[in-house]
Amino acid sequence: MSGGLLVAGTTSDAGKSVVTAGICRWLVRQGVKVAPFKAQNMSLNSFVTREGAEIGRAQAMQAQAARVEPSALMNPVLLKPGGDRSSQVVLMGRPVGEMSARGYHGGRQEALLSTVVDCLERLRGTYDAVICEGAGSPAEINLRRTDIVNMGIARAARFPVVVVGDIDRGGVFASFFGTTALLDAEDQSLIAGYLVNKFRGDVSLLEPGLEMLRGITGRQTYGVLPFAHGLGIDEEDGLRVSLRGTVRESVVAPPHGDDVLRVAVCAVPLMSNFTDVDALAAEPGVVVRFVDRAEELADADLVVVPGTRGTVKALAWLRERGLADALVRRAVEGRPVLGICGGFQILGEHIEDEVESRAGHVDGLGLLPVRIRFDREKTLARPSGEALGAPVEGYEIHHGVADVRGGQAFMSDDRGRSLDGCRVGAVWGTHWHGSLESDEFRRRFLAEVARAAGRRFVPAPDTAFATLREEQLDRLGDLVEEHADTDALLRLIESGAPSGLPFIAPGAPGARA
Repeated sequence: MSGGLLVAGTTSDAGKSVVTAGICRWLVRQGVKVAPFKAQNMSLNSFVTREGAEIGRAQAMQAQAARVEPSALMNPVLLKPGGDRSSQVVLMGRPVGEMSARGYHGGRQEALLSTVVDCLERLRGTYDAVICEGAGSPAEINLRRTDIVNMGIARAARFPVVVVGDIDRGGVFASFFGTTALLDAEDQSLIAGYLVNKFRGDVSLLEPGLEMLRGITGRQTYGVLPFAHGLGIDEEDGLRVSLRGTVRESVVAPPHGDDVLRVAVCAVPLMSNFTDVDALAAEPGVVVRFVDRAEELADADLVVVPGTRGTVKALAWLRERGLADALVRRAVEGRPVLGICGGFQILGEHIEDEVESRAGHVDGLGLLPVRIRFDREKTLARPSGEALGAPVEGYEIHHGVADVRGGQAFMSDDRGRSLDGCRVGAVWGTHWHGSLESDEFRRRFLAEVARAAGRRFVPAPDTAFATLREEQLDRLGDLVEEHADTDALLRLIESGAPSGLPFIAPGAPGARA
């Protein structure tokens, strides 16, 4: 086999990331050497590859689904929002500067097309198949001229396109039709068909609509994937935390001990790598929720201040909402608090920031004896060591440099020398994302939290986060294998879009068939 496929969507969050991962897992189980690819990603959830490149976590997850090592080739352009109008541009795993949306779409994006095409071609030279993920919708007619992630890359690679629609939102037939009808003739010639996602109920009731859709578009539906609970797969564009008390999807299992353990995650602005708490949510008896009010910390056994792309902004937000005072009270009372990356920086004594916010000197919460200075060079690393007497691994993505002036070491080497972070009483801080995925360390950490919180919670002795993640990826592969027309998908990947697909009027504004 030699070929590829672009998984596009009618909207953001239609399920492109998980469908791409599911196709990768299904293919690799068929003996196909496959790689994921996303030309341009906008996300605050990122990951560091073994060569020290920063890419979107969704692509790292898809690489795991394909059972290959993630690489910068799989996500050559990553945009990390720093506000409503600007983003940090990460090119081939390295930050190259901040840019406004107008500046990016005004010329920089189009200039990157040759880079992303080169990355895709290098992957095609190594793998049997490349499964590309689009972004948002391919029918963003205001952005089509500079598009490098949807029809731009599909047209450059001559890849067929399957459009995913979230039927749980409603309007999926209109979305499929409208997405196709807003593309010009050449783009439409690559739209091979559709894939329905998140369906609940009797598929036979949907089938007449699928036949009518085929009649008016000339394109088939390649599958109807059922709604699946509890996948817990890495999300790309950010967790919706506009509603207080949003609970992180987790394994539904009773506690191993007598008590549950309640974890509250402060839903700070520009929250990054909230996937750090997935390993906590996977523990039987641990309930993880995202909060934005001080009173919601009252019954929490552990409060996590997560990473953020705006440390100073997040600190001000915590103060405005009374959460900062609540965190200080917790520390005084000996109640557990964990700061990760930007959250660790917030817990320190002060911050010198002439890079991210350019706010200069800002007082932190003073819960840890740490002083932070923002450096223009970003730290990107995959460290390992020990913590609480257990092996631990993580990854670092930060501009802040920590000067630790006291407390106990948190992350150490095998000689007990401090590698990162510190601890004072029941307050911990570290720059290491992903450390809670280290099973023995997570168990020891939760046991300490339970003791400090006075809970009769006992960590389960056999929870293996990597195994749970593999099971989740297998579930995605099963969804594709059991509910998609896999023979037809294979033909698409090998041979491209069917010839003679009809043009659907009106097409792109100003375009003709």
